[in-house]
Amino acid sequence: MKQLRIAPPEELNLGDSTIFEGDALNVLQRMPSRSVQCVITSPPYWGLRDYGINQQIGLEPTLPQFINRLVALFSEAKRVLNDDGILWLNIGDGYTSGNRGYRAPDKKNPARAMSVRPNTPEGLKPKDLIGIPWRLAFALQNDGWFLRSDIVWHKPNAQPESVTDRPTRAHEYLFMFSKSEKYFYNQPAIKEKGTNGDLRNRRSVWSINTMPFPGAHFATFPPSLIEPCVLASSRTGDYVLDPFFGSGTVGIVCIKHNRRYIGIELHPEYVAMASTRLNTSEKQIIKIA
Repeated sequence: MKQLRIAPPEELNLGDSTIFEGDALNVLQRMPSRSVQCVITSPPYWGLRDYGINQQIGLEPTLPQFINRLVALFSEAKRVLNDDGILWLNIGDGYTSGNRGYRAPDKKNPARAMSVRPNTPEGLKPKDLIGIPWRLAFALQNDGWFLRSDIVWHKPNAQPESVTDRPTRAHEYLFMFSKSEKYFYNQPAIKEKGTNGDLRNRRSVWSINTMPFPGAHFATFPPSLIEPCVLASSRTGDYVLDPFFGSGTVGIVCIKHNRRYIGIELHPEYVAMASTRLNTSEKQIIKIA
């Protein structure tokens, strides 16, 4: 029997701000332990959109497969995070498909149409709200993360829906997790004005408009949602990681506040888009097989 010695992949060196083009889990597995101060990200939502690329997250046949895949990915992110670091995770919800295998267009939102869609999860009924954010939050909590806050991102300009049997959804969740019981949190940096004009501790409902980005065929972070996360959980010069970099909004906020960003993005089109927005040099984009 022939025996082969398989060497582990070489560890990535972090220097200046960098975009890694490749699968998020593969890149995270090659990053040094305790190398970033905070993680701010929004993974693809389950059954919402087909990005047309192999290894994409979000079209797993079952909900447990989707949840388990993200738990494994964020377990690596926890290893990469400093012991006093924080993870900010934005995740949206969805409704069961009724086993239709597709999603019809909405006259108020034609982009919602899909030609492929996962079946209704076991134990749920047609038209059920799935509860994906909390299912994921509890799974991460069970995996060792400290679940510290559930922030309601209220969208005053929420996308209209052609529904008449339930309220139009105008919020998503932003979860705050810590790696350890004690962690770095710059509370004064994100205080807000109270009703009497005095500064107070920031509350857990953030009213922030969505901001479409020209050329992006997917949802983008509004910078105003990211800024409090960056300011509260990192210092000048720290690394901020987004393993689902998309159009690079986390990088935009990091540059503004003198942080270094590490972005991971699977889709080459979005890497190019982020590179243009961030005015990156060729050496700041690294393709990982």
